[in-house]
Amino acid sequence: MIQKISTEVLESRGYASLGRLISDPVCDELASMFTAEAPFRSHIIMQRHGFGQGEYKYFSYPLPPEVADLRRSLYTELVTFANRWHEQMKSTIRFPNTHEEMLSRCHADGQTRPTPLMLRYGKGDFNCLHQDLYGEHVFPLQVVILLTDPGRFEGGEFVLTGQRPRMQSRAQVVRLQKGHGVVFAVNERPRQGSRGYYRVKMRHGVSELRSGERLTLGIIFHDAK
Repeated sequence: MIQKISTEVLESRGYASLGRLISDPVCDELASMFTAEAPFRSHIIMQRHGFGQGEYKYFSYPLPPEVADLRRSLYTELVTFANRWHEQMKSTIRFPNTHEEMLSRCHADGQTRPTPLMLRYGKGDFNCLHQDLYGEHVFPLQVVILLTDPGRFEGGEFVLTGQRPRMQSRAQVVRLQKGHGVVFAVNERPRQGSRGYYRVKMRHGVSELRSGERLTLGIIFHDAK
């Protein structure tokens, strides 16, 4: 069950803990899929593209049931926050109540490729700061879940940066437990200022692993072109 999300924390930091989302046995089951071909549509070696060092795989449709259920239920919990953010940032875009409707919106405009993914890092691997946009339709929140016991690796911290207007970027480090998730901004988030809300540009990445292996599950709610 998703723990209650603090509106104040999410808006002030651009991220919030979701607590435990997956049991240890399900984490292990998902992690074991990484070496298989069948559940995935593509395999990305990050250093070939200048994204960092490590590898990730996008799931194909139909998604594994555990991933599909998480994506659907998390969207239901997060859509109210997404619409509030867009209202605060004076965007006219609003998101539908169900994830099925969100996917229909994406697919109608050619964003038909599923975006949930698994990422694997070994010693020396890292992920450069980036945003997961993929097309015109962008749900403003996404989720990462750690599948590996943090005692099995050193380094590999999840890193977020926020760029406020006319100010330097601020970095934040999020440490997760196995099976626990964090929700965070995909692109921009609102921040209350003295003259109302303004936009903070967000990016995320992973610091270099010093030892061990780290696997995560990424849940992105819009599909890709």
